Amino acid sequence: MSGSEQERAARAFFGRRKGKRLRETQAELVHHLLPQLRVSVDEILDLKTLFPSRCTSYALEIGFGGGEHLLQQARLNPEIGFIGCEPFVNGMAKMLAAIEQEGIDNIRLFDADALFLLEKIPPRSLARVFLLYPDPWPKRRQHKRRFISDSTLASISEVLEINGEFRFATDIDHYAGWTLAHVFRSKNLVWAAESPETWRHPWPHWIETRYEAKARREGRFSSYFTFKRV
Repeated sequence: MSGSEQERAARAFFGRRKGKRLRETQAELVHHLLPQLRVSVDEILDLKTLFPSRCTSYALEIGFGGGEHLLQQARLNPEIGFIGCEPFVNGMAKMLAAIEQEGIDNIRLFDADALFLLEKIPPRSLARVFLLYPDPWPKRRQHKRRFISDSTLASISEVLEINGEFRFATDIDHYAGWTLAHVFRSKNLVWAAESPETWRHPWPHWIETRYEAKARREGRFSSYFTFKRV
């Protein structure tokens, strides 16, 4: 393991990889369908060959969880090729079931650390990157495990087109402030808020996730940030 790999292993951004045991049909999808859709990071990606020819732009969702948002985006935008990154096996199994049931062909998947994937995406090739409700790692000693850092924002800005968007959502106020502080230090990302209330409203065609609904029931309010690549 290289030094950079050891550093990332020590700073894992995600928690457990598995939840409850997969049903037989889910396990079968992970075994047979996932290899067909999995993005290989052995070399720099050729996005044009990765997706159907009708796809004219590309996007990435980091940590898609239950997959509600990614599936909605893929349904609404068949001309966009989406890469979904999620190391949690149970979330991946749900995504695979939906892809097979609906015949969705503009989603490709990655089931490991998103930083390995970002390294293999060509510069200025993505129209959007989504990071929605990442683990806030709330304890002070855990903050180093938060996905947002100066280095990860640099990696995200590297793969975004000029004027491309990095969309971030959280229901944790401290993480919202943490993210803004890091973006303000970035040379390539700017906050695209049009008014003081912009960040309190989700984007068009937003679909509420189960996590978001739970947060709302528990009295937490969400923040929705759009940052643009300059």
